[in-house]
Amino acid sequence: MAGKTSTKPAKAVKRALAKPASAQPKLLSGGNPQIAKGYGDAPVQAYIAAMPGWKREIGKRLDALIVRAVPGVAKAVKWNSPFYGVEEGVWFLSFHCFDRYVKVAFFRGTSLRPLPPGESKQKEVRYLDIYEGAFDEGRFVAWVKQASKLPGERM
Repeated sequence: MAGKTSTKPAKAVKRALAKPASAQPKLLSGGNPQIAKGYGDAPVQAYIAAMPGWKREIGKRLDALIVRAVPGVAKAVKWNSPFYGVEEGVWFLSFHCFDRYVKVAFFRGTSLRPLPPGESKQKEVRYLDIYEGAFDEGRFVAWVKQASKLPGERM
């Protein structure tokens, strides 16, 4: 095989250079942005920026409320959803875009008072579905503060 060179690396570089740097993330079913897995604020902000329509403002508001309620909160994007925790790898909350709403998952939601309204097939998870328009920010912040003090979900 001496003297034979592979064109595979050159093709990969060519494809990467051909892709525009400002390409918008692909929207999956329900308008959920496809964002590469990553840790920290940058991938979460990329996810929020790619949220379609009115959902982007909800994403910005959720992120701001969580950061204010839990200073130093850890962030990541996993499975095309932003995750929040008190330490990296141990999460208390996530959210995800659907066609008509944004679904917030509280991983230990059955321990929150009052209970978030949405039931889950998973024993401890509770959901909050946020539709276009106002939502109860005070109650959301209270749930975030409670959730951040509970044992997180390792993922």
